[in-house]
Amino acid sequence: MELALVLVVIVVALSFDFTNGFHDAANAIATSVSTRALTPRIALVMAALFNLLGAFLGTGVATTIGSGIVDVGLGEHGMVVVLAALFGAIGWNLLTWRLGLPSSSSHALIGGLAGAGIASSTTVHWPVILDKVVLPMIASPLAGFVLGYLAMVAILWGVRKKAPAPTHRRFRMLQTISAAAMALGHGLQDAQKTMGVIVLALVAGGFHTGESIPWWVKVSAALAISAGTYSGGWRIMRTLGRRIIHLDPARGFAAESVSAGVLYVAALGFGAPISTTHTISSAIMGVGATKRFSAVRWGVARSMVGAWVLTLPAAGLVAAAFYFVFRLFL
Repeated sequence: MELALVLVVIVVALSFDFTNGFHDAANAIATSVSTRALTPRIALVMAALFNLLGAFLGTGVATTIGSGIVDVGLGEHGMVVVLAALFGAIGWNLLTWRLGLPSSSSHALIGGLAGAGIASSTTVHWPVILDKVVLPMIASPLAGFVLGYLAMVAILWGVRKKAPAPTHRRFRMLQTISAAAMALGHGLQDAQKTMGVIVLALVAGGFHTGESIPWWVKVSAALAISAGTYSGGWRIMRTLGRRIIHLDPARGFAAESVSAGVLYVAALGFGAPISTTHTISSAIMGVGATKRFSAVRWGVARSMVGAWVLTLPAAGLVAAAFYFVFRLFL
């Protein structure tokens, strides 16, 4: 029974990883596609490849997810908690994808773990959630907005005497690099979260000890998120690429570059599982505000922020409901 549950959890975790990929594909490529720096298919192939590579760059985020959020314990009960958390995250991912809202897959997973932990009377490490989740959840969008604004101001000052047409062409070429950097950061952040959940289930089932990530877990998580990224995510891509603000190549390059930098610092410097969605969305708002504040469609931005705020508790409630259903049968 425990082996069967572990296998089910691994399959569901990789399914979550796949939905994470297509839900967040827009994070890496929406700006490049909207400015026509890359065609949609080329952008997706590039994003899938760099998501795959990024998954192998570190394990700090995986350790936070795998051992820092909840103590699920050993045996079938622990695996049921993990399974409920995954279903809560997947449910919220699919709902926001259907509505075209770029919510955070990362926070959906963390909210699912916390919700299933509360429902099961499992120890939830609230100080870790505060330090590693809530504070970065506030800081990363602020950093994305402010740094995006400042980076765009610097770019505008630097090209103020340049001819517009060749300048746009150069920034379109530069966007290939910035989009790749963003996709690499997305793999670095989001693939690790699934690795952490799988290790959590393996430990609960008695099939693994410690916090190390087995090589096959890294490979399977990397392939799943890469496949999900390649499958697209067109609804959210339209929101990020066009509905917040009409982007030009320079602003797309600035938003992607800033977002990638924030992702690398959070993952490699702090092991903090921040949201790629929050970061790129805020950076787009920041670079857009350099035109004029009214150029940003703040009504769309408010809807996105609403989804951000709801993600942790909503995914937690869905996970708690799944936990009670699973306990009737397992």
